Amino acid sequence: MAKTKSGKAAQQDPKDLLENPEVLAERLGRGEAFLKQNSKVLGGVLIAAIILIGGILYFQIDNENKNNEAQAEMFQAVYFYEQDSVDFALNGDGINAGFLEIVDEYPRTDAANLANFYIGSIYLSEKNFGEAIEYLEKFSSDDYLVQAKAYSLLGDAHLESGNLDQAISNYEKAASYKENEYFTPKYLNKLAIAYEEAGRIEDAIASYDEIETNYYESYEYSFARKHKARLEGLAAK
Repeated sequence: MAKTKSGKAAQQDPKDLLENPEVLAERLGRGEAFLKQNSKVLGGVLIAAIILIGGILYFQIDNENKNNEAQAEMFQAVYFYEQDSVDFALNGDGINAGFLEIVDEYPRTDAANLANFYIGSIYLSEKNFGEAIEYLEKFSSDDYLVQAKAYSLLGDAHLESGNLDQAISNYEKAASYKENEYFTPKYLNKLAIAYEEAGRIEDAIASYDEIETNYYESYEYSFARKHKARLEGLAAK
């Protein structure tokens, strides 16, 4: 004959819990006691969660407001940039903010991020390669045109600074980033030139070949064919 388990060890039938007021009261009493004993801890956790959520919401709203302000402030700087008034674009005109002020006054905003791109490109045009690299490396975007352009400009700055390996690395990123028929052949052309300068003739040939094969309607096509043939002749010697 099977042995029956003692009262505490026996499993409680859910029906007994619902139908027996004494058992139900005991269970509820345990829960109430737990809440009383841990009320300070639970209250602290709840308050911390509220503060955390409130802080996140405040940061998001505040950052959005600052970004809107920065976008409005940056309008004139972009205009100066497009008019080749790069000093005003960088430093402002005494009334309107320049890109450098936007970066300082509105950090961590989309506007400041874009300002880094403009600043880097201006410094590159002024042959201030170290500053160009510093600001372009701060820029990040998922836009297939601007991000690839930033990689290309970084490649230019490193190439002019004598950092050939870094130049090649950035040209490779530019050429492989969201490939398209308009800009990818330009970046492949730069990459091929850098490869040749580094003595990587086969890689240079491969880059020219990619232009010839995949971008035969591009402006770079004729240049690529010409220099691919030249390098193949050198490689055959």
